[in-house]
Amino acid sequence: MGHGHSHSHAPSADSVGNRRLWPMVVGMAIIGTFFVVEVVAGVLANSLALLADAGHMLTDVLAMAMGLVALLLARHGSSEGEKTFGWHRAEVFTAVANAVLLIGVAVFVLYEAIERLGTDPQVPGLTLIVVALVGLAANLVVMLLLRSDSEKSIAVRGAYMEVLADAVGSVGVLIAGIIALTTGWGYADIVVAVLIALWVAPRAIRLALDALRILSQRAPAHVDVAAVRAELEALPQVHDVHDLHVWTLTTGMDVATVHLGSDQPNADVLTAARAVLERHGLDHATVQVDPIEIQRACHRDLTW
Repeated sequence: MGHGHSHSHAPSADSVGNRRLWPMVVGMAIIGTFFVVEVVAGVLANSLALLADAGHMLTDVLAMAMGLVALLLARHGSSEGEKTFGWHRAEVFTAVANAVLLIGVAVFVLYEAIERLGTDPQVPGLTLIVVALVGLAANLVVMLLLRSDSEKSIAVRGAYMEVLADAVGSVGVLIAGIIALTTGWGYADIVVAVLIALWVAPRAIRLALDALRILSQRAPAHVDVAAVRAELEALPQVHDVHDLHVWTLTTGMDVATVHLGSDQPNADVLTAARAVLERHGLDHATVQVDPIEIQRACHRDLTW
């Protein structure tokens, strides 16, 4: 029986260790400062749209704080003893928490909007416009800071989506302010708040589904498992492919294990199999080569 373990030991741009921390820290400072400003303005102006946007700002700060902790754990957390995979999954749990926060804010805003129906709300349009412009500028700066890292980490992507939702919210508050200032129609504030909530909710659900896909250990969407199996079966050195598993540990860390039945030299089988797996982006793979008699026993004993 032969075993092969293939992965790149050189750090790559997508590795957890190379994910930048300073954009999250700077983003937290910017958003945290504006959150205080927006809460005060929202209370003084009695604006649901401003308070809704402030709620999203608060989830931004929490999302970036959790994302920062997750990245620190992934980078420095121990992988000894029972924690053989280290703390990489902390990023995924953080993404789920971010999604729950976003959905919670959306539900709260919808509830408040229903409560305010029939109250003839009066909001100062100029206040909304000024605060919205400042908030939009803050959101755009933070989005630029997080954008590149959001493609490498699901935790950062959760924070990025929170800030993106806020940017849309700021645009909505700006529109509500213009309408209130020019027409005096206070219900624009409520309408915008509801639209912000409805825009955020499906994106939060999408983030949660992406994270749950990882936690349920489904194969990553970009890997065609059937094609991987077919290409391994087509190798002349291989008689049988079984016990193939492909999953994602965290963003950018796809893992595979497989048993290959063969009567050829292990080195030849492992080299050919590694080439197939690496073509599909599975650089971190463990391959076990089973002689015919071991292969039969493996098939008999396999339960998952």
